[in-house]
Amino acid sequence: MSNPSKELKVRYQQDLMLWRTPVLRVGLFILIALYIFSPIIWESFVVTKFLDDVGLTMTTLNYAGVFAVGAIGLNLLTGYAGQVSLGHSVFVGAGAYFAAYAGSAWDLPFIVWLPGSVIIGFLIGFIVGPLALRLRGNYLVVVTLGLVFLGDHIFRNWKSVTGGSTGVSVTGTSLKLGPLDFRNFEIFGYEFEKSQSFFWLIWGFVALVALLVKNIVRTRPGRALQAVRDRDIAAEIIGVDLLHYKTMAFAISSSIAALAGALFGVLQSFISPIDFGLLVAIQYIAIIILGGMGTIHGSIIGALVIGSLPRLVENISRDYDLPGVSGDQGGIGGMLSISSLNHIIYGTLIAAFLLLEPRGIAGIWMRVKTYFKTWPFSY
Repeated sequence: MSNPSKELKVRYQQDLMLWRTPVLRVGLFILIALYIFSPIIWESFVVTKFLDDVGLTMTTLNYAGVFAVGAIGLNLLTGYAGQVSLGHSVFVGAGAYFAAYAGSAWDLPFIVWLPGSVIIGFLIGFIVGPLALRLRGNYLVVVTLGLVFLGDHIFRNWKSVTGGSTGVSVTGTSLKLGPLDFRNFEIFGYEFEKSQSFFWLIWGFVALVALLVKNIVRTRPGRALQAVRDRDIAAEIIGVDLLHYKTMAFAISSSIAALAGALFGVLQSFISPIDFGLLVAIQYIAIIILGGMGTIHGSIIGALVIGSLPRLVENISRDYDLPGVSGDQGGIGGMLSISSLNHIIYGTLIAAFLLLEPRGIAGIWMRVKTYFKTWPFSY
C-alpha cells in the first residue's frame, strides 16, 4: 500500500504540477517515445497484424487524433463548464472550410491558415457564447441543435467558399513548416509515407491541446468554470462572472474544434457538408461520454475507441458475414448497412455508459487504480 504522507500536498504549486511523481514522469517519457517511434516501427512488429484487425491502422490513429483534439475542446465546454452543446460539428466545419479556402484560393502558408482557422472558430464561439448566459440544460441543447442545421445550410449554399453539396478539395493547402513538408516528409534522405508524417503532425497537436486545456482547468479560470458547471447561481453569488466565463468556454472550445476541422480537412483531402452534420456532432458526444466527461485523457481514450470502431465493425462484417447487415463488406440482402450499424452502436454505447458508468472509461480506470492503491483496505 502507498504511503499517504508521500502524496500529501502542502503547497498550491504542488497541486498544480502535472508530473509530480516519478511514475508520472516515466509515463511521460514512454508517451514521448511512442510518439516519436510508433510511425517508424509500426510495420515491424507481429502485433501490428492484430492491431489492423481491430481497426487500429496508422490512418485510423490519425483520424482518432483529429477526433481527440475536437473532443478535448468539447470536454472543456461540456465536461468542465457544464454547457451541453450539439453544435460542435459546425465549429469543426468552419475550421475545415477556412483551411481549404485560405490554403488553396489564397495560397496562404501553413503557419498562417492554421492559426486563422483557430481565430475563426474563436470568433464564432465568442458570438454564440452569450446565448448560454440565458439558456441552460435542454434549452441550450435545442439552440445548439439549431446551429447544426444553420451551419449545414451555410455549408451547402455558400458555394464560392464551400463548393456546395459537392464539397471542396483540400489537396492544394500547404503543409510546409520551415524545411519540413508534411505531404512529402523526408529526414536524412529517408522519405516517410503520408500516414506517418501526419501521425507526427496530428498527435503533436493532440499533446499541445491536451496540455493547454489541462493547464486551463487547473488554474483559477478552470476552477471558475467548474463552479459554473456545479451550481451557476451559487458561483455568481461568490463573484464568478457568468457572462465572461461561459463566453470564454464557448470561444476556446470552438477554437479547438476549428483546429480539429483544419487537421481533418488536410488529412481527408476532400470535405463536404456531410462531414459536419448532426451525426458527427453525436459522434463527438459519444466520445466524451464513453471516455469520461471532465477528463482530458478520457477524451483521447474515447477518440481511439470511436475512431477504430467503424473499421472494426467493417472487419467483423467481412470476416463473419453478419446476418442482417448489407454492404460491400457485410451480409447479402441485409436490412442494415455498416454505417447504420455503427450509428446503432454509438447510441447503445451512449445509453449504456450514461446508465451504468456515467464517468466513462476514465471512471472505470480511477476505480481500479483506487482499489489497488488502497489494497488490502479496499471497501
